[in-house]
Amino acid sequence: MSSENPFSWKFVAPLYMGSTLNPINSSMIATALVPIAAFMHISVAQTTILVTALYLASSIAQPTAGKLSEEFGPRRVFLAGILMVLLGGLLGGAGRDLIMLVLSRILIGVGTSTAYPSAMLIIRRRAEFAGMSKPPGNVLGALQIAGVVTAAVGLPIGGVLVEAWGWRTTFFVNIPFALVAFAMASLWIPRDVPIKGAKTVREISSRIDVPGIIGFAATMTALLVFLFSLPNPAWVALGVAAVLGAALIWWEMRVKHPFLDVRLLAANLALTRTYVRFASMTLCIYTVLYGVTEWIGAARGLSSLETGLLLLPMSGLSAVVVGPISKRNLVRGPLIVSAVSSIVASIGVLFLTTSTPIIWILMITLIFGVTMGTMASGNQTALYTQVTADQIGTASGLFRTFGYIGSIASSALIGIVFHTKVSDIGMHRIAIIMVVVSIIALLLTIADRRLGESTKRDPATA
Repeated sequence: MSSENPFSWKFVAPLYMGSTLNPINSSMIATALVPIAAFMHISVAQTTILVTALYLASSIAQPTAGKLSEEFGPRRVFLAGILMVLLGGLLGGAGRDLIMLVLSRILIGVGTSTAYPSAMLIIRRRAEFAGMSKPPGNVLGALQIAGVVTAAVGLPIGGVLVEAWGWRTTFFVNIPFALVAFAMASLWIPRDVPIKGAKTVREISSRIDVPGIIGFAATMTALLVFLFSLPNPAWVALGVAAVLGAALIWWEMRVKHPFLDVRLLAANLALTRTYVRFASMTLCIYTVLYGVTEWIGAARGLSSLETGLLLLPMSGLSAVVVGPISKRNLVRGPLIVSAVSSIVASIGVLFLTTSTPIIWILMITLIFGVTMGTMASGNQTALYTQVTADQIGTASGLFRTFGYIGSIASSALIGIVFHTKVSDIGMHRIAIIMVVVSIIALLLTIADRRLGESTKRDPATA
C-alpha cells in the first residue's frame, strides 16, 4: 500500500459522487415547487413539505448511517443508501399525488444521507491502513466540495431541468446518478470485512442502540416541527422536544453502546465546539442561498434559474478555496477567515437595496464563497482529528445534522422576517442577525485554544 497511492481516482470517485446527491437534492427541489403545486392543484405553501421531509429525514439519517457503518461496514451502508436513492427517484418521477412525492423525498433524504458518514469512515480506515500519520487533506477537501459546496449548484440544475422537461426530472435525475454511483462503488470500493460473531436481533438492537435512534428521531422531529412553525411558534412541539431530549440524554448515559455518545460530547469539548461553529456558519450560508435569493427574486424579478446562475461564482470560489486549505490540513486560520469574511459580507447585505447594482450583489456573494470554503474545510479537518477511527462514522453524521439544524434555523429566520413581505428592511434585519451570529462564531474560534493543536493531538485527549 505504501508504494502506491491509497486514494486512487477509482477509490474516491464513487464517494464523491454519492456525497453530492444530498446537497443538490436539498436545493434543486426549490425550482420545482411552483409547477408541482400547479399540477396537483394545491398551494405552493403545501408543497414546502417536500423541503421539510428531506431536511427531517437527512438530519435523523446522517448519524444513524454513521452508526450503522461502524457496526456493519461502510460499503454495505453506502450501497444500501444508493439503492434507496434509486427507488426514491423512481417513486417521485412517477408520483401522482403529494403523498407519493413526500415518500420519495424521505427515501432520497435517507439514501443520500448514507454517503458522507460512510465515506468518512472508509477514508479514515484507508488512511490508517496506509500508515498515514496526518489527515489525507486532498481527499477530505474534495469530499467537502462534493458534500457542501455543491448545494448552490442545485438551483441552476433544477431550473434547467424544470424549464426544459418539467418538474418530474428533478426526481428522475437521481436514477442515472444512482446507477453510476452504485456500479462504481461495487467495483472500486473494497469489500467490508465479514461481520464477526452470531448477530441475533437483540444483539444488533443493543449494538446500534435502537431506542437511542428512535429517541433521537422523535426529539429532532419535535424540534423541527417547532422551527418550521415559526413565525407562529408551536410551543407544544418545543416542550415535547425538551422532554424527549432530556429522556434521550438520560438513556444514552446508561447504555453500553450509545447512539448519541453524550459522554463523548461532554468530555471532548473541542468536538462540541466544532459542531456549534459549523451550525452557526451554516445558518449564515443558507440564509444567503435562500434568503438573499428570495429577496433578489422579489426585488429584481429574476427567475430561479437566473438567481441560481448568479450564485454559481460563489460556489465556484468556495471550491477553489477548499483545495489549498485542506491540502495543508489548516484549521484555526481558515475558521477565523470564515467568521471575519461572514461579518464583512453580512455588513454588505445590510446596505443592499432594490436599486443596488447586480455587480455589488455578486461581490457580496463572492465574499460568502470565501466563508463557505474556509468554514467547510476547517471544520471538517477539525472533526477528523478530534475523534478516533471507531467514532468517525457517527461523529461525521452528527456533524451533518448540526449543519441541517443551522440550515433549518435559517429557513425559520427567513420565514419570520419575510412572513408578510419580502423587503429591503427585512433583508437588513436578517443581515444584523447574521453579523451577530458571525461575531459569536469568531469569538468561539479565537477563544478555542485546542484548534491550533487539532492536527497534532490524539483525539482521545481533545
